[in-house]
Amino acid sequence: MINVGVIGVGSIGVHHARIYSGLEDVNLVGIVDADSARAQEIAFKYNCKAYGSYKELLNSVDAVSIAVPTTQHFEIGMACLKHNKNILVEKPVTTTLEEADKLIAEAEKRNLTFQVGHLERFNAGVSMISGMVRQPKFIESQRLSPFLGRGTDVDVTLDLMIHDIDIILSLVDSEIADIRATGASVLTDNIDIAHAWIEFENGCIAESVSSRIAEDKKRELKVFQHNAYLNLDYQKQEITCYIKQNGNVEKETKKPEVKEPLKEQLISFIECVKSHSKPVVSGREGKEALKVVLKISRLVNQGFAI
Repeated sequence: MINVGVIGVGSIGVHHARIYSGLEDVNLVGIVDADSARAQEIAFKYNCKAYGSYKELLNSVDAVSIAVPTTQHFEIGMACLKHNKNILVEKPVTTTLEEADKLIAEAEKRNLTFQVGHLERFNAGVSMISGMVRQPKFIESQRLSPFLGRGTDVDVTLDLMIHDIDIILSLVDSEIADIRATGASVLTDNIDIAHAWIEFENGCIAESVSSRIAEDKKRELKVFQHNAYLNLDYQKQEITCYIKQNGNVEKETKKPEVKEPLKEQLISFIECVKSHSKPVVSGREGKEALKVVLKISRLVNQGFAI
């Protein structure tokens, strides 16, 4: 039995608590939140204890989900690791690369699981398309959302685009040669729309567009490779394939069994804790995605245009 806790039960953390409370071989010990009334409410709902601080929780758990604002990831993550606790940190992993490096080093020194919550990796469509991609030549991603007024304390690159950057990096087996980007702040003081162009050393090119001021919600990934075009709709968890065979282009729709990505992510985290195996998205992968989006943000803020 793995004893777990959730630090931060806002719009994301509350679902960590919900899922942990229903997993086999997992005991949701307790939760922590800056809003004590909120903590009591969620603890009562999922039959666990509300702790006054995360430090009090650490004596009773083997692993924790950290779903607090990004600015607190490093402090809380490091405290948990130094108490020999396995951690799952919501994306982005930290606010700086230096902080990410310190967490990675601490986790590796203590042989602890350090997973980053890049949820889309556990989307059934992503899992399927990952097995279909062969030396992609061009990748296009779009992640658009209407303005909701939350997540605006960071650039859209850190809030939305980082999901697609992480997936693109997992699909392209090559170092990055160049990045160009443009974007704008429109309704907030941070970047609300961003457009990035990434060139890899092996010749593959990726174009990523993210916006939180779009009319409609859209989540789409297109992969172009030799004799094939793959189109993933994240929301439907469905892939449309156009494949050239015997001189003809054939269309096929593939729809894997739909699963809740967050549940799959937490199941994977618990398995890694049990087996001491490498997470699908470890601290290192989380850092690489952060490195790219921080550069994109810098380029946009510098006014560098494609």
